[in-house]
Formats: sequence, structure tokens, C-alpha cells
Amino acid sequence: MTGNDSGTDQVARSGLVVTVPEAEAAVRAWRDRLDPSVGSGMPAHVTVLFPFLPEARLDGDTLAAISDVIGRHKSFEARFERCGRFPGVLYLAPEPATPFRALTEAVVDRWPETPPFGGQFADIVPHLTIAQGQDDAVLDEAEAGLLDRLPVVTRVASVDLMVHDGSRWRQRASFALG
Repeated sequence: MTGNDSGTDQVARSGLVVTVPEAEAAVRAWRDRLDPSVGSGMPAHVTVLFPFLPEARLDGDTLAAISDVIGRHKSFEARFERCGRFPGVLYLAPEPATPFRALTEAVVDRWPETPPFGGQFADIVPHLTIAQGQDDAVLDEAEAGLLDRLPVVTRVASVDLMVHDGSRWRQRASFALG
């Protein structure tokens, strides 16, 4: 999750993510140094929706509704073979990106009060964050260090609901794609 998701002001907040354990070997050393979310327990992931609902709203009916929305989407394979950038941010770009966007759009259609990244950005750009809040020289170094470790390939079969307890992110539930 890009933005300030390191833990500050995240108590009882939630997000929906696709974890990418296959990427950990390639990205972990860079993320440990350059992505504050690692320190609060967030694994390598592509954000589906952040921020999502406050934890207090995550009751049984809501979890069933999330499962229904996610379950309407088919599992798919994603490849990460190139880097992309936002200002101060380096990320791996998944291909295809369309299924990630479709998941985000479906969740937002069901919960329109939860626009991606609080409505800060006009476009949905699926990404796996490597570095945040860094200058171009640091991003250049990280990108050069990653290129020989790509591609990373994963099978996307679920979306995880992550909740922040004030200091760490923890998985609250996992929802299977169809």
C-alpha cells in the first residue's frame, strides 16, 4: 500500500491486498530498507483497496459480502517483469493489470464510500511497492538491483483483508477468487 501506511494514524483501519510471496526473495532486501510498511508487518503485495472499512464495520455480514464480491472474479496468473515509478516511489508493475483493477472497481462499486487511496489519485495503477519517500538516486539503485531478479510470476487466487492494530498489520481474513 503506497502512501503513509507504515502505522501512523492507521489504528483500526483495513485494506484488501493480494500478497505475492513469490516476490519476497527478489524484493525483501530493498523493501526492508526503503518501504516503511515492512516494519509494520505488511508483506509484498498489490493493493486492491486501501483504505477500506474501519475494523468496527468488519462483521460477519460484511465479511460475507466481501467474499461474494471477490468470489465473482476468476483466479489468474500475474507477471512482474518491469519497474514503474510514482514521485518518490518505485514499484513492480503486474501484467496483466486489468484483473487487479477489476477487483478494485468491484469492491468500490459495493462500498463507494471507500475510494482507492482515499480518492487522492484519479487512476487505479496496480503495483507492488518496493520503495517509498526516496529520491531518484535511491530509486535508480534499487531498480538496477532488482532487474536481474525478474520476472516474478504468481498465481492470484485470493485477496487478504489486513487490519492495523496500532503497531502492526495482521491478516483478518482471506477470500478466494472463483
